[in-house]
Amino acid sequence: MVEFLDTGRDPTDLRNRGAEMTVSEVDAWFVREVLPLESLLMQYLRRNWRDRSDLEDIRQEVYVRVYRAAREEIPTATKNFLFRTARNHLIDLVRQSNIVPIDAAVDFESVAIESEALSPDRTVAARQELLRLQDALEKLPPRQREAVELARIEGFSGQEIATRMGITRAAVSIHLKHALHALSDHFLRDKTGPGRRL
Repeated sequence: MVEFLDTGRDPTDLRNRGAEMTVSEVDAWFVREVLPLESLLMQYLRRNWRDRSDLEDIRQEVYVRVYRAAREEIPTATKNFLFRTARNHLIDLVRQSNIVPIDAAVDFESVAIESEALSPDRTVAARQELLRLQDALEKLPPRQREAVELARIEGFSGQEIATRMGITRAAVSIHLKHALHALSDHFLRDKTGPGRRL
C-alpha cells in the first residue's frame, strides 16, 4: 500500500484554478479514485519494466506525481491520467539510463490485453525502429518536434499544445502536419529512395 505522500508544499498553497483545495480533499480523492487502481497499475508496471526490484519504487514515484498534479487540479479521467503518468515515468527512466527496452514503449491501453512474448529477432527489430524514430525526431525543427512530443508522447490536445507553445491551434496543426510528413518521408526513404529532407 502507498505511504503518506509528503510533497513538501504548504497546504495553504493548494489551488484548483483559483478555488482553494485542501489536503484532505486531495487525500480523499486519492484514496477513492487512485488506490483502487493499484493492482492494475502493478500489472502494467510488471509487463513494462524488467527489473522487478524497482517496481515498488516506480509505483511510489507514480503516486507522488499523480498526487502533486492533483494538488493543482484533480484530473477528470483518473485511470487515464494514472496510466499516462506511469508511462511517462517509465519513458523518463529509460531516457535517464540510455537504454531502449521495447517493453517501455508499450502504451497503457495494453493493460487489459495479454501480450505475446516477442522473439529475440522481433525485439532487436523493434529496438532499431525506436532508435530510427528517435533519430528522426531529433532532425525535426525544434517547434515541430515540440508539437509532436506534446501530441504523441504527452497526449495533449490541440488546444493544450497551443496554450503551452503560445501559438494558435491552426499553427499547431501546421507544425504537426509538416512534422508527420517529414517523419513519414524519413521512414519511407529507405524503401523508395530520397524524399523530403528533415
